[in-house]
Amino acid sequence: MHTSPAAPPSGGAGRREYLGLAVLSLPTLLLALDTSVLYMALPRLGSDLHAGSVQQLWITDVYGFMVAGLLITMGNLGDLIGRRRLLLTGAAAFGAASVLAAYSTSPGMLIAARAVLGIAGATLMPSTLTLISQMFKDPKQQAVAIGVWMGCFLGGVALGPVIGGVMLQFFWWGSVFLLGVPVMVLLLVTGPRTLPEYRDPDAGRIDPASVPLSLAGILPVVYGLKEVSRDGPRASSIAAIAAGLLFGALFVRRQRTLSSPLLDLGLFRDRTFSPAVTMTAFAGLLSGAQLFVYMYLQLVEGLSPIKAALWMLPMGLTTLVSLQIGPQLAQRIRPAYVMAGGLVIVSAGYLMLTRVGADHGLVLLEGGLVAIAAGIGPTAGLSATLALGSMPPERSGSAAAVNETAAELGIAMGVAVIGMVGMSAYRSGIGGTVPAGLPAKARDAALESAPGAAAAVREVGGRAGAELDTAAHGALAGALNSTAWVSVGVAGFLALVAITALRHEPPTGAERSEDASGDASGDADGADGRLDGPQTGSPEVQT
Repeated sequence: MHTSPAAPPSGGAGRREYLGLAVLSLPTLLLALDTSVLYMALPRLGSDLHAGSVQQLWITDVYGFMVAGLLITMGNLGDLIGRRRLLLTGAAAFGAASVLAAYSTSPGMLIAARAVLGIAGATLMPSTLTLISQMFKDPKQQAVAIGVWMGCFLGGVALGPVIGGVMLQFFWWGSVFLLGVPVMVLLLVTGPRTLPEYRDPDAGRIDPASVPLSLAGILPVVYGLKEVSRDGPRASSIAAIAAGLLFGALFVRRQRTLSSPLLDLGLFRDRTFSPAVTMTAFAGLLSGAQLFVYMYLQLVEGLSPIKAALWMLPMGLTTLVSLQIGPQLAQRIRPAYVMAGGLVIVSAGYLMLTRVGADHGLVLLEGGLVAIAAGIGPTAGLSATLALGSMPPERSGSAAAVNETAAELGIAMGVAVIGMVGMSAYRSGIGGTVPAGLPAKARDAALESAPGAAAAVREVGGRAGAELDTAAHGALAGALNSTAWVSVGVAGFLALVAITALRHEPPTGAERSEDASGDASGDADGADGRLDGPQTGSPEVQT
């Protein structure tokens, strides 16, 4: 059956749509789990497979590289062949690659399996978000549904270390990859019955040259940022970032000349889409401080990885709640004010983290994390809702892909930039407090990183080890304080962006005023306030 989306929906979402939302939540939760659960399994699988340090880095990173590099391509492919078809194809590939990863017999085999998982993941993320935006036409219901989707992703990130730790307690390392198999089988069985198909009948062919250009623009930037986060700015990492920016410029230049571009640059002329995506990207910066939170819990407070993950659970649960409260508030208050208010709470939470010390910090840290979670939920959920809601249906696939790419780049940038700030603060703090008489190897390890200092303490022992332990604790607390101060600034900047660039958006479900329509120049291009020019395509809907 074919229906035209031009007509307004006869009613809100019904039972089938909410069943579809439950089905789409499963792969979203799994993808988030797959990102965080590997960190728990890495030491054991590295030992069993005799993987060197470089191979372990590729096992960890190749998944994210492929996801970030292919999101835009897969978003357009979904518009062309159908978003449900792409989702189910990706689910089959993800399930098969999960089995290969679980039973890998060499580092190379696992790296290849992780690469396939990344390619499949790039098909799943924009497809799930796009299908949700199409299934829930009512703005209020759509905001709640996207909040559920975002909650599953963030909840998966929070639960990953706990689930990974429990599974590794009873099973071998490959079991963490097998988590994906039953989820994908369930999606393949229920998806055709609960998810409608959407495609753009006017979608053009994908330009073959644009795909490698997009990869060449994104992958070196992500790689360079990750290298900066590990080793600081070096010639190789700076060269990688510069090369990525150069290829990115060539990619943009080519898109301007194509009748059917891989990336529709017209998306960014919408006065809501651009700031919403900007907020998604810069919100990723706020994740950079989490690395130092984990190190503080384990190295200063002496918690095991599982216990540290459990102390992070209140933050994850609070995020889930705040993601649902945000859309409710946005029905009565302009989304910009809801987001800005949430970011003020985020700033307050990070201010609490600036006061965490080396010997009195656990309760203060936990309070700060809960405050951060309470404030970040509305920002994360509403920025995605505004980005997708600003686009006509036939461009939702591209819009979702751009939004997800912005999130991936933002997280990579946050880990690199804030990680570099934290490591600089750590090395500055410990430089003048390392006890005299340490062996050169132990001294160098302590100056390099907090985990290196912990290893040196165990090696040296005695009074010198105790003095080094005290010095490292103080330096790590100082590093956490420094990253928290940077995060306060980022949250404040995002609050200003929300107030200045998104205040024209009315409460969810309300009619847009005339001055809220049009592009960034303020010209009204039509009653719906979408992109310049006529909309030539309407998505084909199959049920």
